[in-house]
Amino acid sequence: MGGDTLDGQRVVVFGGSSGIGLSTARLALTQGALVTIASRIQGRLEAAGAQLGDVDIAVVDVTDPGGVARFFDDRAPFDHVVISAADLTVGPLRVQSLAEARRSMESKFWGAVHVAHAARIKPGGTLTLVSGMLGQRPSGNATMLSAVNAALDALAQALALELAPIRVNCVSPGRVDTPWWNHLDETSRRELFERTAATLPVGRIGKPEAIAQQVVQFMLNDFITGSVVQVDGGNHLV
Repeated sequence: MGGDTLDGQRVVVFGGSSGIGLSTARLALTQGALVTIASRIQGRLEAAGAQLGDVDIAVVDVTDPGGVARFFDDRAPFDHVVISAADLTVGPLRVQSLAEARRSMESKFWGAVHVAHAARIKPGGTLTLVSGMLGQRPSGNATMLSAVNAALDALAQALALELAPIRVNCVSPGRVDTPWWNHLDETSRRELFERTAATLPVGRIGKPEAIAQQVVQFMLNDFITGSVVQVDGGNHLV
């Protein structure tokens, strides 16, 4: 597998109803892929499907291993599987409740494990995880998210050995302008992005399309596996 386009290849994006997942689904469509987006909220899926056009939608909660298994059992193997789903609460560990901390791990880490365990992927296909810069540059203001992202980086590398010849990689984004930040009011969000942009070598905040480009590159380049690629505007340098 690999090549210049994804013509006729089957792609599923978990977390495909918004942000990085939605941008990945859109880019895969432009490459000729047959795309399924999966998420736990029907309304968001339908809205995303209306934006994208010719896609399949599937209501799947990645924290439910049985539901994930049924999703794959009911379908032919995919060429490419992408996991960008996450339901996170961010903060210092001792400020969060243990239930909140556990929910972050259940969603982003165990959700990825559930998909990896059940996924039916053609030989030579890909499994791509989405972690984040905190996996390599931890923050005490986001302790569990730092731990989860580091775990995902390691999971992708171990799975690359276990699942070969399926190729497994992880993209590690920096701060990206997605609906995940909607918990902030508009002024706080704008100020945060401006502060971040001022520290980055590229001088701007990330866009989900930039992350999607790397995810699709993993699909197209059949000589990449076991890689954790930082797409962070140079944040790891500062």
